Amino acid sequence: MKKVLVTGADGFIGSHLTEMLLEQGYNVRAFTYYNSFSTWGWLDTIEKKKLKEIEIFQGDIRDPNGVREAMKEIDEVYHLAALIAIPFSYNSPDSYIDTNIKGTLNVLQAARDLYTSRILITSTSEVYGTAQYVPIDERHPYQGQSPYSATKIGADRLAESFYRSFNMPISIVRPFNTFGPRQSARAVIPTIITQLLSGQKEIKLGALSPTRDFNYVKDTANGFIEIAKTRNTIGEEINIATEREISIGGLAEELIRQINPSCKVICDKERLRPDKSEVNRLLGSNKKIRELTNWEPKYSFEEGIKETINWFTIEKNLEKYRTDIYNI
Repeated sequence: MKKVLVTGADGFIGSHLTEMLLEQGYNVRAFTYYNSFSTWGWLDTIEKKKLKEIEIFQGDIRDPNGVREAMKEIDEVYHLAALIAIPFSYNSPDSYIDTNIKGTLNVLQAARDLYTSRILITSTSEVYGTAQYVPIDERHPYQGQSPYSATKIGADRLAESFYRSFNMPISIVRPFNTFGPRQSARAVIPTIITQLLSGQKEIKLGALSPTRDFNYVKDTANGFIEIAKTRNTIGEEINIATEREISIGGLAEELIRQINPSCKVICDKERLRPDKSEVNRLLGSNKKIRELTNWEPKYSFEEGIKETINWFTIEKNLEKYRTDIYNI
């Protein structure tokens, strides 16, 4: 049985990936962010029976010694720990460098010293910036349109350098926009859903014209696992994408139709990115992941949206979100 480490296991994608690895028979160690409340993020919400099977390691991805301790006796590392909110990166770019670049360096250095057999580094479609051509494949140029995306470009290139310099078994996993249960309110889909379910008459959003390629979270998590299963993906950068795009305005209209047709959308200037920072179009190619692995999406966009709405309504998770503020 492989022993795997998931950094950022307390987060949105990380918690789903941790559960999926456990369900598939892996021995899982979950790296969560240390805090004095001893809370484990979204892992606190999973079934107690499952939680007892997970080894929790509390630490800070910015601390090289803690990262090294967490990675001892580990066969595979799924590195997801990161700061990801774009608006917050405008305010606090130093923290993104420390977490996203130095945190990744800590994982790479420890993996080199410990001879870890597989390392998956999490990238983001934001490294591409606004599409120069579509669908965006892995040869697309990089463009740092926010401090967040710049730090993820830096982390990716560090990972590439360790693969090329030290022949390490590294893959760079690049999900396009992931959505689903447990996602932060700073993301557009939970922003819309929570405002609608809280009874607001006007839905406040930023720019409505940009398009995104949305992955349901369980398909994203499965993509990580499939990439790790084959050595064909070592040294590769690999998109996880659906090859389908929808505008933010179109997305809002569909959610309004499903939840509360009387609502209207308004553009909130506070939520607008600076003009040259806004990524206007993201539509990814999934040709490479299909060629190198057995991955294929199992959820349509409509099915993913339904499961997400049900998580808020049927499973009663709306109270976990603040809908009266702009979450950055």
